Parts: sequence; structure tokens; C-alpha cells
Amino acid sequence: MSKGVLAPVTNDATLSYPAGGGVVAPVRQHSTNGWWQRFVSWIWDRDYYEKSNAERKLVHKLDCAILSCIAFGYWMKYIDQTNLNNAYVSGMKDDLGIKGNEYTYMTIIYNAVYCVLQIPASMLASKIRPSILLASCEIGGMAFTFAQAGARSTEQMYAFRFFVAFFEAPFQPAAILLMGSWYKPSELAKRVSIWLISGTAGQAFSGYLQVAIYKTLDVKAGLPGWRWLYIICGLMTLPCGIACLCFLPDFSANTKVWFLTEEEKVLAQARCALQGTKPSTGVIDRQTFKRIITRWHFWVLVPTYVVYAWSVQSYNYFNTFLLLSGYSVSLRNVLPSTAYVIGIPFQFLWGYLSDRFESRLAFLLGPLLWGLVPTGILAFNGPTAAKLFAFMVDETYFVTHVFFAWVNELCKDDAEERAFLIAATNCLFYAFNAWLPTVVFLQTQGPRWSKGFPTLFGANIIACFCFVLIWYLARRQKRAESRIETTADIDLENRAAKVLATDADEKFKA
Repeated sequence: MSKGVLAPVTNDATLSYPAGGGVVAPVRQHSTNGWWQRFVSWIWDRDYYEKSNAERKLVHKLDCAILSCIAFGYWMKYIDQTNLNNAYVSGMKDDLGIKGNEYTYMTIIYNAVYCVLQIPASMLASKIRPSILLASCEIGGMAFTFAQAGARSTEQMYAFRFFVAFFEAPFQPAAILLMGSWYKPSELAKRVSIWLISGTAGQAFSGYLQVAIYKTLDVKAGLPGWRWLYIICGLMTLPCGIACLCFLPDFSANTKVWFLTEEEKVLAQARCALQGTKPSTGVIDRQTFKRIITRWHFWVLVPTYVVYAWSVQSYNYFNTFLLLSGYSVSLRNVLPSTAYVIGIPFQFLWGYLSDRFESRLAFLLGPLLWGLVPTGILAFNGPTAAKLFAFMVDETYFVTHVFFAWVNELCKDDAEERAFLIAATNCLFYAFNAWLPTVVFLQTQGPRWSKGFPTLFGANIIACFCFVLIWYLARRQKRAESRIETTADIDLENRAAKVLATDADEKFKA
């Protein structure tokens, strides 16, 4: 067998290497293991029963390693982000003498730093192994989480939020890039949804944790409950950094992880090759950026994400709404946490259905159309009970995971473009988020926010049209790629025919 030819993997989980150094590829066949695998294929990967035993084992290992590490890290990231809200409404406001819009400025500093570092951090992920990069960031973030527990002024909190953002910035783009480099389109969205849900779970857990701390540790050792929250969360971050260093497999083309065999590493590379997912070249120069900005992906995907992300921002103001409306400390923490819990099954459902039916548009557009109901209630100043309902169901129309799965698929043939676009979407969103709240969501205008909620409602409508535009352009791109592939196949057949004809002529003359 010549070099570069794909050799099949049989269902007995054995792998063979072609003599010429070819790539091993999984063969598609029906499993004989009965109803259980068919049940799993219905609730999990739809092609589960068609995979070889070797491929199923590989995917299981990837799930245990990649999903566990990045979900744990994202969980901790959102615990920290939500901690600021929970600490603010649980005593930090009075202890630090926070006045006017100083709390808003803490959020703005975090967003600004996070924004500026998105693209450099994403590019770093193609230069530095994600296992080393993310582990280092987790340890650095842990140090400044502890520091927030000792803050004595708003100025110190500004500095600590700066460094927390500095160390947290690489996590999201690196995690999405990592998943897109290992998983197939039929596997990706539901796994991104699990990763996203871990962030939602972190937001929920933070509220419940703050309530527990407030009731059991408040004023223990002379420290108020909100300081204990930061201490405990700092301790929880250390295992995440160790796990990232030990278990993240980096990318399939350069992995050195200990728990994958050489055969499994080759199989992982074959899975990527068969899907057209190309590894990173490691080359980032002027031509790289020129290639990226001359494609429609950059000019459509990035603004679309910014508009969509802004359309789902009302959850950030639930805590403050409860504070300004006179609710108790416990309810200020429990109600937002319960809203996050309500959103978890819906977020997984959108990712699962998107993979199951191989449709990204339907499960982006559908949830966002539903989101017009709660967003509209807040925008048009409904009664208090209706507003509580709107906040409680706010997380049910989050489709960030489906969007990023689509980005990975549309840019599967260019790893540098994938990394850049994932970072650019976050960068531009946080750039807007660094100043737009100071215009439409000032603390002094709550709890009505007569400018803020109508802005979100308008963004929701625009995002729906943007998703349809992406669908149209994606279809056009797919047709163009099909024509190119057909032309390439015809050229290959013609060249082969010429070689055979020449060979026949030579034999005839001989």
C-alpha cells in the first residue's frame, strides 16, 4: 500500500500500519452488540453503533480527558465571574464603600482586559501546548482569586480584576479550538454544550455556595462571608490547573499524552483527515491575516456573535434587580442560581438536537425566537411577576455552543482561521461590553433600565436575521466546495487515464 492511503480499522479494535506510512482510518459498519448501543446512539452520538471498537474507545478517552478538564476550568471561571455579583450583594458593597458606578467599573476593567487579550491568547494556543498554557493560567488565576479575598478598597479590586481577566482570557478560545480539533461535526455541538453548561453550573453553584457561606462562615475568624467565598474558590482552582497539565491531550497532530496509544493517536489524526479538519501549521504571518480577512467568515460570523451575545445579557442584571427591588440576601443569591439550573437541560437539548438532525440554523433560530418573549417582557416593562419569570427563563435560549460548533465546521480547513475567529468573536463582544453597559445599563438607572432591555430586544431580532444570512452563505460555500472537489476528481481520473494509456502504448510498442 502506498504512502497516504487510508487503511481500514476493523471492529475488533486492532490497528495496522501500512508499510509506506499511510494513515489508519475507521471503517463504517453496523455493530452487532444489540439494542444498548442503538439506544446510546439515539441519546448520544447518532453514529455510535457504526464506529469501530477502537474509535469508540478513543472518543471515550477524549471525553474523559478533554471534557473533564475544560468543563472543570470553565466551571471555575464562571464561579469567579459570578462571585463578583454575589459578593457585591452580600456585603462587599458596604465593606469596601462601593459608590455610584464603581461596581460597573470593576466589570468594565475585567471585560476590557479580557477583550484585548483574546486574539493574542488564541494565537498562543497554536504556539504553546494547551495543556501548559491553560494550567499556567489556572494557577495564576488562583493567586488573584485569593487576593480578592483580602481587598481593602475599590482600587485594589480594580487591580485584582485586571489580573484575573489576564489569566482567564486564554481559556475559552483555547477550549473551543481544542474540541474542534478532535471531534467530528456529529459529535461536536453536544460536547460544546456540556462545556458551556459547566459555566452555567458554575454560575448556579456560586449562588448556592455564597448562601451556604453566608449562613455558616460569615464573621468566622473575623472575616465576612463574601471574603470566605473568594478563599474557598481559590482553593478549588488548584486541582483544575493540575488536571489540565496532566490530562489535556493538546492537538491530535502533536499530542504526547500518556493515556493514548500510538495506534489511537494515528486513528485520531485519520478522523480529522476524513472530516477535512486540518491541523495548525504554526505559521502566523501577514499572509495568514490576509487570508482570514478576505473570506466572508470574518465579516459575518464575528458581528453576528456580538449581536447574539448582547441579546442574552439580561441575566447579568438579575442580582442587581433583586437588590434594588428589596429582596433578601438569600433570595438575591438563590433565585439567579435557580435560573441557571433551569437553563441547563435546555442548553444541552439544543446542542443534542443540532447534532442529531445535523442542523445548526434550526437550533440557533428556534431558541432565539423564543427568547423574544422574556426579552420583550423586560424591554416593555411588564409587571414584577412577569419580570421575575423573564429572568428565571433567561438561560433557556442560550445557543453559544451551537454557534461555535458551526464556526468550527465552516473553518475546518484552516486551523489558524478557526483560532482567530473564535478569539475575534470574544474580543469584539468584550470590546462592546466594556463600554455599552456604561451607556444603557448604569446602576443608577436600575431596576428599570429603560435603555438597556430594549437594546437587548433589538439585538435579538437582528441576530435572527444574521443566523439566516450565515445559513445562506454556508450553503453557497458548500456548493462551491463540491464543485471544486468534483473538478479535482475529474482531473485525477483524466491524469490516471493518461498514465494508463501511456503505459499501454509502451507495452504495445515493446
